[in-house]
Amino acid sequence: MKKFAVIGLGRFGRRLAVSLTNSEAEVIAIDQNRDIVEQIRDEVTHAVRLDSTDEDALRAQGVDKVDVAIVGIGQSGRGFESSVLTVVNLKAMGVPRVYARAETIVQGQVLEKVGATEVIYPEIESAQRWAGKLITPQILDKIDLSPGYSLASVIAPYSFHEKSVLDLQLRQRFGVNLVSIKRGDNVEDQRQKGEIINVPFPETIIYAGDTLMITGSDENLSALPEK
Repeated sequence: MKKFAVIGLGRFGRRLAVSLTNSEAEVIAIDQNRDIVEQIRDEVTHAVRLDSTDEDALRAQGVDKVDVAIVGIGQSGRGFESSVLTVVNLKAMGVPRVYARAETIVQGQVLEKVGATEVIYPEIESAQRWAGKLITPQILDKIDLSPGYSLASVIAPYSFHEKSVLDLQLRQRFGVNLVSIKRGDNVEDQRQKGEIINVPFPETIIYAGDTLMITGSDENLSALPEK
């Protein structure tokens, strides 16, 4: 089970924390406001009140052990300064992926310079979409075909490298269907890089880094391997 820390429980942070929890992730929800923490306590794995600019306080709650941290602190007042210091702390603790919320492009550029893996602009992208992206980073994009069923663009993991479509048995193992393949950087013949195979045959070889267009239920798509 993936472990997340969501720091800053305003409208965006709260929705994201709850969405991640509903996706069966382990979530530490953090805010300085006691009332906000109490309101979300029953909706997440663990809710705690602390100052995220205090590295020792973060470590005491196990934030240094999470796989992903999302800094969703509001930007008014000293909020942006707190976001910057929090990102610095998370990177110093060795958190593998740190996402940070920003309201402007300039703020986003600053957060990237201090170590944010990626910047979230919630006015553009919904918390629900980010929950899906964080839970299943191997899925680049997804188009809903019907409720609970999607066409997804998936990066082929290393475990698929140099295996044929027949060997992978995607339908039997994962309950999904391969629609097409776009060759990536690891294709054996570099002249084929970027080539699109619209009708993959059983003997077609897949390389790590290829982009696979796959259809299936959202549950089955999320079960595809990352590595």
